Amino acid sequence: MNAEIAGPVLDDHMHLDPVHGRGVDAAREFADSGGTHLLVVNKPSWHLLDSLPEGADDFREVFDLTVDVVERASEELQGRAWPVLGVHPALVSQLVDDGAEPEAARDLMQAGLETAAEYVADGPALALKSGRPHYDVSDAVWAASNDVMRRGFELAAETGCAIQLHAESGEDFTEVAEWAEARGLPSERVVKHYAGGRLDGITKSVISHKDELELAIEEDEPFMMETDFIDDPDRPGAVLGVGTVPSRVRWLREQGYDEAIERAHVDTPAAVYGIDTEATLE
Repeated sequence: MNAEIAGPVLDDHMHLDPVHGRGVDAAREFADSGGTHLLVVNKPSWHLLDSLPEGADDFREVFDLTVDVVERASEELQGRAWPVLGVHPALVSQLVDDGAEPEAARDLMQAGLETAAEYVADGPALALKSGRPHYDVSDAVWAASNDVMRRGFELAAETGCAIQLHAESGEDFTEVAEWAEARGLPSERVVKHYAGGRLDGITKSVISHKDELELAIEEDEPFMMETDFIDDPDRPGAVLGVGTVPSRVRWLREQGYDEAIERAHVDTPAAVYGIDTEATLE
């Protein structure tokens, strides 16, 4: 069933795994559900390649796989897909548990972000991905993680792109916004993925539960919608299924939230990423 929805329907944060998961088939299901545009975030190397990265070339392998699956996914969409490349903040724990010092883990992760920035500068990628652990860590790991994230802000500012963050739950990210601004990156170009409906400091990419979407609409601020679909055959449908954003857009339309739909799928993506989701519809 091709369930078309008038206007663009963007999922701001989805994973496609061309090695272990459904890959392009998931993008096809998204399109059949009425979705038109995707931001596809690379999976961590230990998921995609079943090994920890040791240098820039390992990150490059992950990024190349992601760029390739995004190109093929775009062929399934009325609109298109874009790669978002970077380093998952949980890598610091993987590396430290494997015997690395936090500072060495920091340096490797920053090298990964610098490699990702090349893909943005050279064209195939739209934005960067960074963040910090959403679970308890030692002070040294926390400090290293914040150093990585701040380096991400510097690279996004230098490259002129946005950056998505995987970070702890919470509503106050004003300090993070200040860090970004101090490095020349406008705070609205910093996106908290898996955000709730209320968030201070940076732009929210709201996990598409109805209650969080309603809260985001009440807040009357820029927001986007996402599923964080992880494309893991052992966890089908996790975090949310690929058809969730189109389904929620239909529900929002039924509730009369046309202005909010425009904000989430046209206005905010344009302001944050510089993309035109209307012009890129077939």
